[in-house]
Amino acid sequence: MPDSDVKPDHCPACGARNDCSLADPRTADRECWCYGVSIDPAVLEALPSELRDQSCLCPRCAQVEAQLQAAKRPIP
Repeated sequence: MPDSDVKPDHCPACGARNDCSLADPRTADRECWCYGVSIDPAVLEALPSELRDQSCLCPRCAQVEAQLQAAKRPIP
């Protein structure tokens, strides 16, 4: 995926919305859901290098849905 095709509000793994508060100008002043979870480094390493550090994974692809539910922290 060329850089011009990167959508900061979409998951680079599946293309779904990633619910990143920082990618949305309306919520960019809020802490993102990903700040309160631990993402396995192997999940990030599984991404092709050209897709890393371009946009956030969605909670499903980051494999953190259970952590979010346990924290009772809704995804915006």
